[in-house]
Amino acid sequence: MKKFLLLSLLSLGCFCQANAQEFDSTKVAPPMVEDYSDYKPVRFLLGGAFEFGGDEVAKVLFTNGDDQSVKAGQGIAIAVGAEFQLRQLEQLRLRATIGYKYVTTAADNAHIRLTRVPMHLTANWMATEKLRFGAGVVKHQSIKLNADGIGENMEFDGNTGCIFEVAYSGIGLSYTIMEYKDQDNIAYSANSFGLTISGVLPRRK
Repeated sequence: MKKFLLLSLLSLGCFCQANAQEFDSTKVAPPMVEDYSDYKPVRFLLGGAFEFGGDEVAKVLFTNGDDQSVKAGQGIAIAVGAEFQLRQLEQLRLRATIGYKYVTTAADNAHIRLTRVPMHLTANWMATEKLRFGAGVVKHQSIKLNADGIGENMEFDGNTGCIFEVAYSGIGLSYTIMEYKDQDNIAYSANSFGLTISGVLPRRK
């Protein structure tokens, strides 16, 4: 009788252990938790561009017979601003910047330059981790041509234009559509192609 009871207890223990192992293997997994450890909604943005194009707003004549045109869309630009990222739509990035755009001539005896303050607001879609497509609006303020005493200084008004950009790993190509008007209401195309560079701080992992 004692042997029968002992065998029964051993059999019951083995059965319980087998059922416990089966339950462990079929239990529901805990819900997945998204990793937002690198999520920062706003990041500091730095940018720059080399831009070319537009109508001629001035021409400089040199004593050796050469000349150089100052074009409305031409210049080197630097910019600072912010990039905003949505938590639930991580591919979408909103960018806002303000900058300074400058072009000068090769004249040695005069500092002739065209300056302006560009402001950009763009929506950007990250097609991949490094490939970005952007489009938005741009406005230029304080558009001034300084002839440094060689000729007449000029000021322009800029309309609100649009900008398109494609970039890979921070380096991109842009196209801006814009128009300037001088004091006499004469219009100049300030359309330009650009080579852009940009990055955010802190950097994404």
